[in-house]
Amino acid sequence: MTLDEDLAQHPADTEWHRLQKVGDVPDGSWVTRGPANAYASVTMRPLEPFLVPEKPRGGELDPNDCHSCRPSEHTIWHDEHWQVRGGWETGGLPFIGAISPREHWLLEDAPVEMLAGLGPLMQRISQAVKTIPSVARCHFSRWNDGSAHLHLWAFARPAGMMQGRGAVLSYWDGMLTEMPETMMRDYIEIVAEALAEQGGQAFPTP
Repeated sequence: MTLDEDLAQHPADTEWHRLQKVGDVPDGSWVTRGPANAYASVTMRPLEPFLVPEKPRGGELDPNDCHSCRPSEHTIWHDEHWQVRGGWETGGLPFIGAISPREHWLLEDAPVEMLAGLGPLMQRISQAVKTIPSVARCHFSRWNDGSAHLHLWAFARPAGMMQGRGAVLSYWDGMLTEMPETMMRDYIEIVAEALAEQGGQAFPTP
């Protein structure tokens, strides 16, 4: 049996899935009433079928295919266990960074001893991001739908931007005026150097 045959998909069939109206256009108006008050209207696409089994994420079947495990010019800081990457392309938000362990761990199998360092690291990253002159808050999110390798995202919310509160902040990166590359590099350096003040290495050699 081939890999494609192993992954032949079919509609998910559970009590919850049978409630959903595949093909209908969901009412997205609730988004306009959120606390961030960011959207005047939202038009949703038709609800697509829920197909299982899901296709494997990057690095899920073979860690050798994992981009997070490979050296990267975008690594702005690391220590023995963790790394922070950023600067893939300019956008509107002052800073976006990816946080991940240097070894190939999923959230489900990562050693508790290693995970114990994540909380203090998030605290350090939040403090570092807020030293950027334009930043009021550092938001964190985890989706892990593209890569199996455990990773979180850090997003800088600009000072005074009440429309950027909560989960909508990540979408603003593509809508705000794009930063010059020199500004992005300056802000990345602020974060990397602030992290390195408490240990680890800023801008390690890939």
